[in-house]
Amino acid sequence: MPWDEAAAPALMSGSSGVSLPRQSAGPASRGAEVAQYGWRGAWVVVARGAYDMDSVTPLADALETAARTHPKVILDASGVTFADSTFLNLLILTHRTVTLRVVDPSPQVRRLCEITGVDGLLELRATVDDAAAS
Repeated sequence: MPWDEAAAPALMSGSSGVSLPRQSAGPASRGAEVAQYGWRGAWVVVARGAYDMDSVTPLADALETAARTHPKVILDASGVTFADSTFLNLLILTHRTVTLRVVDPSPQVRRLCEITGVDGLLELRATVDDAAAS
């Protein structure tokens, strides 16, 4: 059985069939918040707060919906105060389904990407404008 089936129910994204993590059905913990808006032909998802297996569901839902309906998704990660492997897995799986740009990752997110080598996979940008233009 694949790891995502063993670990938790899966959320399907787009026609590629890649599963995104879906953990807790409860409200986000530790002040995790998600906002969204369209910008210059891209869809921007703004993540604020701490993301782990108990709080990732609203962000996973937002990214899954954005990936199904927009060719380019921008994640503004400047306000992420904590991120664990659940968050990182969500970014990787979203990257596999759609053009994903991660904007201004917080020091915590940047460090997580650096120590896991994901910074070489994900497209990190300084600003939303730069991410939308690229």
